[in-house]
Amino acid sequence: MNIVNPNRPPHGRTKFITDGGLETTLIFHDGIDIPHFASFDLLKTKDGYDRVFAYYERYLEIAKAAKTGFVLESPTWRASSDWGQKMGYSAAELADINHRAIEMMVDLRNRHQTEDTPCLISGNIGPRGDGYVPSNRMTTHQARTYHATQIANFVKSGVDMVSAVTINYPQEAIGIVLASRDANIPCVISFTVETDGTLPSGDTIQQAIELVDDSTDHYVAYYMINCAHPDHFSDKLENDGAWKNRICGVRANASRQSHAELDACEHLDDGNPDELGQLYDQLAKLLPNLAVIGGCCGTDHRHVAAMTKHALPRLQAAE
Repeated sequence: MNIVNPNRPPHGRTKFITDGGLETTLIFHDGIDIPHFASFDLLKTKDGYDRVFAYYERYLEIAKAAKTGFVLESPTWRASSDWGQKMGYSAAELADINHRAIEMMVDLRNRHQTEDTPCLISGNIGPRGDGYVPSNRMTTHQARTYHATQIANFVKSGVDMVSAVTINYPQEAIGIVLASRDANIPCVISFTVETDGTLPSGDTIQQAIELVDDSTDHYVAYYMINCAHPDHFSDKLENDGAWKNRICGVRANASRQSHAELDACEHLDDGNPDELGQLYDQLAKLLPNLAVIGGCCGTDHRHVAAMTKHALPRLQAAE
């Protein structure tokens, strides 16, 4: 039976930060070419491995200084079979790179975890298709089958949970949750939304959460919102309801641009880190169970430091 980490939201009292936009940091700040946004590919060389390792260490130092927990999200958002095949990986090589990614997270935890900064290791799952466009939608059964392989690899490697991020339609989320339940591992679902606060599929956040919960007997540990600016969805969180209480994490974009605009953008829009940090303080007022804060596209350690400065005290005061 899987042993649940007692610190894990929503039941643990610890508040967590996590990292920012891994791929946009590597591409725009470090000047590294990452085909298909597949950061896992860097782990095959020592230089690439060391760069990714150092990336996480910068955020862990922020967590330790703030005496708060840290979620180690593995660099495996694109490390599922379709994307691996596009990168030239065999099934065995892809399984090995997923395992190597979790080994990195374990090493980081062993080096940096303290009593004040407990670390959770999360096997990160991305959508089968494009993160912004719900094309070639799968049925629930197809999604369950597709994602089961990566989830099984994570379980064998010893993760605390799996987190599916930038999910843009409910059926894929349901399949991931059912595959996680099959593997007896806690699961986090993070939806992305457009500038109007609805999923790319047209579902509202409330509709998506309620549909997934109803279809999976509320198996999801908690929900998150990622890859959108707070201005795109904060007004959707003003009404109370059981669905809103299920949202425990936010990983927002630095930019207010739409997904289509970000796709076409050749230059990094990193917004205003301090302003974003203040917006997280507002989100903490709207989300009573907010426990995990971090960034997505365009964000880096400056943004997460600002979130920690502005929002973390409010979260910790609610413990």
